[in-house]
Amino acid sequence: MQITVFDQEGTTHTIVADKASSVMEMIRDYGLPISAQCGGCLSCATCHVYVDPSWIDRFPVADEFEEAMLELATELRPESRLSCQLKVDEKFDGLIITLAPGTEF
Repeated sequence: MQITVFDQEGTTHTIVADKASSVMEMIRDYGLPISAQCGGCLSCATCHVYVDPSWIDRFPVADEFEEAMLELATELRPESRLSCQLKVDEKFDGLIITLAPGTEF
């Protein structure tokens, strides 16, 4: 699976991964500046990303637990999601996301 990630500085990165289970793991394993403090346990908002509007409707809607954690994030947008909750699946090959401000180490 391949995704395009814009980091907090606007630099574009193309990430290819086949062993990750979430978008957060792909980003972290690639070495991009994403804090992801809870490691994907859905207990923080430090893996906050913006899903490109052309992709947002392809994911299941955020559940109540993700919504509660997103309330902790800054600069929320309609396309805000926690990358730990975006599961890796071949149907998302080509996904485009942007790392949200405040998620750096």
